[in-house]
Amino acid sequence: MERRLAAILIADVVGYSRLSEIDEERTRAQFRSDTYNIWVPTIEANNGRFVKTLGDGLLVEFHSVVDALRCAIDVQRQKREQRDTSVGAAQLQFRIGINLGDVLVEDDDVHGEGVNIADRIEALSVPGGIVISGSTYDQVRSKINVEYESLGSRKFKGLSEHIRVYRVLAEAPPLRRFPIFRFVWRRRIPVAITMIGGLIAVISLTWWHAQSTLFNPQPTGQYAYPLPDKPSVAVLPFANVSGETTRDHLAEGLTDDLITELSKVSGLFVVAQHSVSDAREKSGTIQEVASALGVRYVLEGTLQRDGTRLRINAKLIEAMTGLSIWAEKYDRQYADLFTVQDDVIGRIISALSVKLSKGEQQQLSRMPTDSLEAYDYYMRAQHEGFIYGDVDTYRRTLSFYQKAIELDPRFADAYAGIARVAVDVWRNDYNFMWSAAVARKIAYDAAGQALKLDPENSRAHTVLALLQWVDGHSGEALASANNAIAAQPNDAEALANLALIQAHTGSAEKAVSTIEMALRLDPSPAPGFKLLAGIVFYTARKESDAIPLIEAALKNLPKTEPAREYLAAAYANIGDKTRAREEATRLLGLFPESNLSYYRYLYDYWPDEDLDHHLTALKSAGIPDWPFGFEGHDRDRLTEADLRALTDNQTWIGRHRNGSEFLQYFSPDGKTAYRSANTSITGTAEIKGDRLCEKFEGYFLDRLVCGTVYRNVNTGMANFAYVHITPRSLQYFSLEEKAR
Repeated sequence: MERRLAAILIADVVGYSRLSEIDEERTRAQFRSDTYNIWVPTIEANNGRFVKTLGDGLLVEFHSVVDALRCAIDVQRQKREQRDTSVGAAQLQFRIGINLGDVLVEDDDVHGEGVNIADRIEALSVPGGIVISGSTYDQVRSKINVEYESLGSRKFKGLSEHIRVYRVLAEAPPLRRFPIFRFVWRRRIPVAITMIGGLIAVISLTWWHAQSTLFNPQPTGQYAYPLPDKPSVAVLPFANVSGETTRDHLAEGLTDDLITELSKVSGLFVVAQHSVSDAREKSGTIQEVASALGVRYVLEGTLQRDGTRLRINAKLIEAMTGLSIWAEKYDRQYADLFTVQDDVIGRIISALSVKLSKGEQQQLSRMPTDSLEAYDYYMRAQHEGFIYGDVDTYRRTLSFYQKAIELDPRFADAYAGIARVAVDVWRNDYNFMWSAAVARKIAYDAAGQALKLDPENSRAHTVLALLQWVDGHSGEALASANNAIAAQPNDAEALANLALIQAHTGSAEKAVSTIEMALRLDPSPAPGFKLLAGIVFYTARKESDAIPLIEAALKNLPKTEPAREYLAAAYANIGDKTRAREEATRLLGLFPESNLSYYRYLYDYWPDEDLDHHLTALKSAGIPDWPFGFEGHDRDRLTEADLRALTDNQTWIGRHRNGSEFLQYFSPDGKTAYRSANTSITGTAEIKGDRLCEKFEGYFLDRLVCGTVYRNVNTGMANFAYVHITPRSLQYFSLEEKAR
């Protein structure tokens, strides 16, 4: 890989998913038209290099940051001209972010922090606008005739440093002719005084009528979503004003806990934290946040910790009028944190005249833990979040949860957090963390302990539902998933997992309704949630809804195998063979062993109809029946008698297709032991007809996996006598010669 300094431009279509819902084919066609008729020629004219598309966005590299900004300005000018003469899907608008920074070049692709910063700041652009990083601004501020507006120094998740961000404004106005201006001003003093007096009168009346509207004008558009039939609330991220970034997890933890507790109230509609944070980053005023999320009320506040003192300011605002419904300042000992939380929640419920059931009253009165130190570690774990398949994040998160439990063995939420990580590891067969058997046991035990301590723990019920579903107990899984919703009606993740189970248990219409409700609660979800929602739509045979969500998830999770798998199948189902094969090729690049036999085992708990539908789509996309596209001839396939001879007190010496060597011994009593350079496991083996079936505890979801053996004919491994093919591997081997 090559490392170099480059100007990175990232662009993204505004509201692509919504436009696709209206007319997917036309929207996609317009995106391609914009890409090749506007973007590519403009990039080339400004000496740039078009790297790739990112779902509904683009990634471009420039040697000169001045060229990058000129390109962005030219594209947005062309798009404005296009909108003057176009209607419907042709009115695509782009947000553009530009950063000058260090990048890694691998083949024709670029990645690294320089790209990540451009991606993060792009979200701060207004539709049809451009934002640039501080490093870009320092180089271009005196070289292009435009004006800039500072958006301040921003902290982005995943980046260690604060990033200065600037908005690129319209072209700079012509220089004023000051001598003439001064002459006119002197001649117009009486008129000016009269005008100023009138203006003061207008301002005074406006202030008297609606003070907040003057300085925070309401958005010009309607709510992005219809208002719910109950009080709707968005809890903005509490600002850490302690002056130490090490306190960020306290502010985020307070925000998350307030959302979690308010989500337990059935009489409220509470938007998920990720969407609120996303809307806050993209919008300037509280009114714009409320408009984007479709809520009437917004809670905002600050947190400051100074030693043992804790200062919290909180304010509940009716967003569109700017009127404060309730506000309070707390100056307490840090040990009073839970008391402050309870008071804030109680005041909100009272201000909105919401009635609580007896169960909700009991839930809200529960103290999560008696140990503030344990709670601090729990908030650190929550601060990490869940990155799909990111082993380092999983390990840090688990260590924080475990530390919280060590400090308070009765901390139910910490057990539920461990269960949440473990079930991810188990369902996705991430052996780099734990074996499947170990992950499954940890998930069951941790969820069970959480429910023993808190029978209404929503996350634990959700984990239990997933475990029961994969174990083939769909009725119990549905009951557990519904218990999770009963405990926390506004939990978007719990709703999404309920939708997934509904989709696989013959309730496609219910699944669609449930996942739409989850997306209403979390309209701008994290990548992993987008993928989950996309899978639900796909399973419910709603590929047109699934594809935009999965593509959006892939922008942040480009190396996620399930995303490529489902996207390939979805494109195959709608008849787009080109895109289906492209995604299948990418999947095989990430996971060369991808094959239909593997997926048949992996999803053996699915209904036959769903499994056949999925496998047919994957086959159409180009996924082979066996690993690496191996095709053996029937004449070379070993019979049952041959297999028994090969596995009766015999040792195989061989090599995997990837070159790693192995030994495997089969005892007469059906036991087997396998050893390679970094693996040593034992299991069982049995012959079923002309198939050799093996089971290794903790591998492949503890499934009994069957494969076939062929005589090795015309392969590149001519020094081995046989080929053993299973859904997970292709092995070449010979029998060990026994001493005479």
